[in-house]
Amino acid sequence: MSDAKLQNVLSSLSQAARQLDALPSGRPAPAANYVKLNTNENPFPLPTIVWQSAIAALERQYLYPEDDNISLREAAANTYGVAIDHVIAGNGSSELLGLIYRAFLAPGDNVAMLSPGFSFNRKLAMLQGAQLLEIRCNEPQSLPIEQLLFGPAKDAKFILLANPNNPTGTFIPIADIQRLLAQSDRLVVLDEAYVDFAPDNGLRLLSHYPNLLLLRTLSKSYAAAGVRVGFGFGHPQLIGRLRNIQNVFNMNVIGHAVGISILSHRAVYEENHMHIRHERQRVATALSQLGFSLTPSHANFLLARVPAGHDGRWWQAALERQRILVAFLPDDGLENCIRVSIGTKAQMDAFLGAVRDISDSLKQGRSAS
Repeated sequence: MSDAKLQNVLSSLSQAARQLDALPSGRPAPAANYVKLNTNENPFPLPTIVWQSAIAALERQYLYPEDDNISLREAAANTYGVAIDHVIAGNGSSELLGLIYRAFLAPGDNVAMLSPGFSFNRKLAMLQGAQLLEIRCNEPQSLPIEQLLFGPAKDAKFILLANPNNPTGTFIPIADIQRLLAQSDRLVVLDEAYVDFAPDNGLRLLSHYPNLLLLRTLSKSYAAAGVRVGFGFGHPQLIGRLRNIQNVFNMNVIGHAVGISILSHRAVYEENHMHIRHERQRVATALSQLGFSLTPSHANFLLARVPAGHDGRWWQAALERQRILVAFLPDDGLENCIRVSIGTKAQMDAFLGAVRDISDSLKQGRSAS
């Protein structure tokens, strides 16, 4: 295609699409000998009984998946104690989040999110021509209700709360969220992706507050990140409309089968969850002894402020040279932090060993100078 023709095609893009750069091909996947602690995945394989459901589903790969995800939605309804018309199933909760943005936002609208928060929300808002208001929370373990109701976010079409929060891992008491729901007539989207590692959840609020949409995923606590299964729960008038704008056959037969099997066998994951809580505390203690400052986490990761002298990006690169992958978050206020997913004991031992080696090298360098 000639340059003139290409420019003509590009000029026909929507305003939102024109604001986006074309994505490059991207980095190749890390080699198998890297310790991958940068994307908050659960490190364990699917239990055998769940794995068998995936294999069996492959025998039906020539058929379209079930329309409207009825069996999966029914399984979620039974598991979480709600009616089926209160449930939507998605290709991960990220798909459902995108549906909410499409359903509620028009160009010029506002949406509010606590800061720091999940950065993908910025793109979702931009694609709708909306503005994402990032509300800084001075006390990260409590909800700034006054700011959300009467401050800059007072005209937001909906308020997005992640609990526990990503990237901090902090947890807001459910009573705070209940007060917000009671005092506001706007939609509150409660993203509980990490809630299985937390002390409480907001599911009981659904029956009292029609302005609540609650999101769950099987990616984090149920080791199914690659299968892509998420759920939304809310009033049937909201859920039914979201289902109506969902892509046809939005999920595949393997996702259906694995999702149903996980929901039927949640008890087999209890040891997995206990391991992550234990390792989370062990690694937090060890990092504190090495000069890092830890935010108390209720998720399957830790946000760690690095020791003075180097920033988070430097530590990310230094660890990658030792084949340890962690996340660096360039958000305002997080430049001196790294986020570390909780993996197996062997993975966390490798991570801590690399941190100690780097720390020792820095000390020797200062001594030599």
